[in-house]
Amino acid sequence: MGNSDSVLVQKRLTRFRPEERPVVEGVFDRLQAATGETAAGKTLTLKTLQSSMGGLASESMIRRVYRCLCSVDPGLAAGKASAPPVCGAGREQLVVFLADTLRGTAEERAPLIVAMSQSGAGEAAVVSHEQVAEFLQDLIAAVVQILAHRGRIRGWKPERMGDCAQGVNLLAELLCSELRPSDEGVCDVSCVEDWVFRVPQVSLYLEMLVVEGLNVSLAGRPAPTLLPPCRDTPWKELRCLLDLPTLMFLAPQLPDNYAAPWRLVFSTQLHGESFTRMVAGLTKCGPTLLLIKDTKGHVFGGFASHAWEVKPQFQGDSRCFLFTVFPRLRVFTATGYNDHFMYLNQNQQTMPNGLGMGGQHHYFGLWLDSDFGRGHSRAKPKCTTYGSPQLSADDDFTLDSVEVWAVGKPPEPEEGEEGKGKRSVLDADPEVQAMMEMTGKTLHSQGLREPEENQE
Repeated sequence: MGNSDSVLVQKRLTRFRPEERPVVEGVFDRLQAATGETAAGKTLTLKTLQSSMGGLASESMIRRVYRCLCSVDPGLAAGKASAPPVCGAGREQLVVFLADTLRGTAEERAPLIVAMSQSGAGEAAVVSHEQVAEFLQDLIAAVVQILAHRGRIRGWKPERMGDCAQGVNLLAELLCSELRPSDEGVCDVSCVEDWVFRVPQVSLYLEMLVVEGLNVSLAGRPAPTLLPPCRDTPWKELRCLLDLPTLMFLAPQLPDNYAAPWRLVFSTQLHGESFTRMVAGLTKCGPTLLLIKDTKGHVFGGFASHAWEVKPQFQGDSRCFLFTVFPRLRVFTATGYNDHFMYLNQNQQTMPNGLGMGGQHHYFGLWLDSDFGRGHSRAKPKCTTYGSPQLSADDDFTLDSVEVWAVGKPPEPEEGEEGKGKRSVLDADPEVQAMMEMTGKTLHSQGLREPEENQE
């Protein structure tokens, strides 16, 4: 140990490009120089890590990294349990740790995560579900701290948003829900390996902590973008229903091409309890994210894949989804059972007036009544469209607050769009058309439309 020509270390270094290898090998000396410990020469101490990571991670997270570093045996394999050196972690241990966290496979990262999840050194290579959850809470909290400290919050204002600590716990619980522990309730290295392979956020967050906390500057590897940009938001008057960890989870759920800045287009705090005003914010602004908080504290909502239209028919496509934020963070995507993705209607006599997503009339997965203030989530046992359970505390709920965020580029009106298509008597009253479709009537006048002005 300490021999820079170790076979294991040299194999790990080959994962980096030639120009990156001096950077990786130089991390040890830079960390020591930053704390004036070059005289010690051979090891990194806990004090060294505290000096490097102190502004970016909690004390418990730093100690987790230190224990993990000390558990790496470069003469055998990364993460294999062994008694930690008395004076800290050696140069070769750091190189193997960096290679496995930044370029490693799920098989190589799993022992490191087990070591970081344990409460002390020298334990057996198994952890409980609760220990992994505590590790994740520390890791996610560190990532949020890094985003804020490095100025990467992209226009969001954490002090005007939801409870970040609560969001950290909810995101950790969500990611941990993918663990598959043994019948005894413990997770060995193979269990953690399977989890890391299926939940990419764990590796992403760990890599971000190591790069930022240990100041590993690898050219050509930009910092990951975990938050969408936010624009034109009146933060002084707003207390947002979102928090940063929830954003870190929801933003990647949107389709890949939805990269426009998020813009607040409706809030009951700013615009009052007006369904008409909300509809004005929903329509003609492209894809939107709807957030609802009921009077019992549940927070939930839905993503609409394109601009809403006021009409008595279902609309949207399978990219839409429903989600919950509190008391649990979950997303529910389309099942394929039906196409009742979105519904928005107003000021009509015989069809429901309000906003709905999933299910069917009077039994929506998510429904806001046009009278405002009231809604329902009647999805027992599951919403047919999204497979979601009841989102609100009660199936009939009372609104506390609502937000609508535009999350994509607004659609551009087509040239000459106004006035197009109003050629049938059914077009004059879409409610009649919807009723006829529901009763199975043939729409004979559909074939009797007047030709468009530009048709011969």
